[in-house]
Amino acid sequence: MSRAPETDDERVDPDALVDADAVDDLLAVTPADVDPAPELTFARNVFLPLTTACRYTCTYCTFYDVPGEATLMPPEAIREQLHFGAEAGCTEALFTFGDAPDERYTAVHDQLDDWGYETVLDYLYDACEMALDVGLLPHSNPGDLRADELDRLAEVNASMGVMLETTADVDAHAGARRKTPERRLGTIRAAGEVAVPFTTGILVGIGESRRDRAESLLAIRELHDRYDHVQEVIVQPVVPNERSDFDRPGVPTMRETVAMARVALPSEVSVQVPPNLAPTRDLLDCGVDDLGGVSPVTDDYINPDYAWPAVEELSALAAEAGVPLRERLPTHDRYLPAAYRCGAVTPAESEVDREWLRPAIREALRADDDAGRRYRALQ
Repeated sequence: MSRAPETDDERVDPDALVDADAVDDLLAVTPADVDPAPELTFARNVFLPLTTACRYTCTYCTFYDVPGEATLMPPEAIREQLHFGAEAGCTEALFTFGDAPDERYTAVHDQLDDWGYETVLDYLYDACEMALDVGLLPHSNPGDLRADELDRLAEVNASMGVMLETTADVDAHAGARRKTPERRLGTIRAAGEVAVPFTTGILVGIGESRRDRAESLLAIRELHDRYDHVQEVIVQPVVPNERSDFDRPGVPTMRETVAMARVALPSEVSVQVPPNLAPTRDLLDCGVDDLGGVSPVTDDYINPDYAWPAVEELSALAAEAGVPLRERLPTHDRYLPAAYRCGAVTPAESEVDREWLRPAIREALRADDDAGRRYRALQ
């Protein structure tokens, strides 16, 4: 049940991705150096926390549960949530869980075995198939993965993601089962190698410095330049919770960081701030163009104290900023087949011999059913 040890080729050295002069230039950026985006986008999703087991123990995270307390969402609960989401007009099924449970989680592994699954990733694959059957496009955030794991899951996912968080070695990630930037960057690189439309991001306020933030953004940029696969970068503030003693970053810090993200990243990569966690009104003039996934039927299970805003609230935000609000699919336009792109966008170029979306996803987009029509209505 446990994962094989990591190998050197599954890790990426952050220092090898970043030029010191480029970092200095980025640190000089201010919000005055960027323009507001011409529109704001969001996705309508249903959030499914497949398991609260995680091999990491980050000190700011309330999502994971310790061995003996971790839960595993049963198939009937998955189906029920998926039906709620489809009936509410969602297009995305967001599957999020901690990184693959290690050998400490005996109860989780025993339950998976009882259900006929060798690993939680096998279970995720079937859950994504359930989503497609119900009429939702899966977007999975299953933590650190190898290229072969990403390639297999791409068969049933419209897009995938993992938060880089930071390239710095911070105390928040310390411990015997520490999360490393080398492994996170390895996952982002692997997604590019197998042509997966990918979302990543940085976490602000977990002990990193301004320079660390700049280096993290430039590391993401470098990997995107190689593979053209990063569709969106989230700039997310850490928020107070029962486990975290970190202070929420102030508005000036968030404004500076969002502006740096907009300058560091090419224009085709969206910059997102989560509207239930960030001071969104104060950031819209710093280059934000996306508000992420918002659920009308489920909580933000990673940050349960922070409710999603209603779509009407997002519309009000966009109106205050003087820009239109557009609902999108979990896959951003430039990774979609030409017939499903909204407006004139430059299509992404894949370096590998495959399309960005695998056959099951393309079939879902063109299906002559309610779900297919719902997807196409957004384009």
